[in-house]
Amino acid sequence: MWRRYSVPNNLLGHAAMVDRHFSLEILLIFLVSALVCGAILATRRHHIGYVVRRGDVAAVQAAHRRLTPRIGGLALLAGLLPMTFMIRADLAPWFGLFLLSLGPIFIAGLLEDIGRRVSPSMRLLAAALSSLIAVTLLGHWVPRLDVPGFDALFQWAPFVAILFTLVATAGVSNGFNLIDGINGLAAGVGVISALAMAAIATRGGADALAHLNLMLTAALLGFIVFNYPWGRLFLGDAGAYTLGHVLAWFAIVLMHRVPDLTPWAVLLIFFWPVADTFFAIYRRRRSGRPTTRPDRLHFHQLAMRALEITVTGRSARHITNPVATLLLLPMAAVPAFFGIWLWNRPLAAFLALIGFAGLFVTTYLLGLRLAPLLRRRPSGDPPRGYRQGSGRPKARVFAAEADLTGAGVVQVEAT
Repeated sequence: MWRRYSVPNNLLGHAAMVDRHFSLEILLIFLVSALVCGAILATRRHHIGYVVRRGDVAAVQAAHRRLTPRIGGLALLAGLLPMTFMIRADLAPWFGLFLLSLGPIFIAGLLEDIGRRVSPSMRLLAAALSSLIAVTLLGHWVPRLDVPGFDALFQWAPFVAILFTLVATAGVSNGFNLIDGINGLAAGVGVISALAMAAIATRGGADALAHLNLMLTAALLGFIVFNYPWGRLFLGDAGAYTLGHVLAWFAIVLMHRVPDLTPWAVLLIFFWPVADTFFAIYRRRRSGRPTTRPDRLHFHQLAMRALEITVTGRSARHITNPVATLLLLPMAAVPAFFGIWLWNRPLAAFLALIGFAGLFVTTYLLGLRLAPLLRRRPSGDPPRGYRQGSGRPKARVFAAEADLTGAGVVQVEAT
């Protein structure tokens, strides 16, 4: 009786062999990425001059104090290439074509990384061009929004869906570039996003896409070893834009392979870079600054400087930089977890997205107000922000921004 319902030994052996084979593939991708990172660092003296040309450490958004190679995107690309020969046969032609779409965005980012000064607008245009190539080669685009009216519009007017796809994917690419400001954050959020999509793919029966996302995770981990915590190597624009492009298109293909997956769950997976992008646009427009002009007011920058103001002082950036990442990665992981949980529940995922957006803005503004009041000061000094004799804090957001950004206080120097 028992034998009748038992799994044949040859099937168990085959499953174990497949698992071992896949584990070896994961290890190989990790090693390829890590070896390329090691090669970049070993040849540092031959290309570090490009960082000097860019003036990295003097940039307004800089969060580091030493010259650091920013061509870690080469390691990510090196980790992606072997995947063509490792993924399941039905995905191999698709993935090979997809890799061709990386050309414009990777080249534009790499040119910026070596000091050729590619404007933000041109990089966004390159991201859109990469997505247009993907649309042309793959015949895929965002299939639905789970918004009444728009889904019918996408069905009857595909050019609208294609245009939306170009804007959305370029926005995600740019979002990963914006959060690539402290050690391990962009790559860490990339790992969270890839693992979340792997989980959804498994739940939706798309095992091949789950394996693809796990392979991407391995490539990112090979880079993270050199990026976190000490920041010996940066993703750079080529790496950050490429990472965003790859993840965005993995999500689009996943939506095609798993029809029950709601786009609102995908937004929860990409919540952190998307929220940071939208809030940066709002913040800069409200202050009258161009939306493409960099600043020191991204969430991760304020978190790092808040740690300096309240705990360590400004001379301990080598500590506050990685600690800020440790604080923020769980905040990025929670929406992604909700994306996994609510992957096929559009209304619940939408409500969760609204809730996290409100929490993001509230936390940001609260941090602006509280950090200067908690600033470390010599004993006996009055709290910063109090008027003499009034007993009440100014609590002005713009003053808090000036304090947190360190305008006029810190001159970052190369070491």
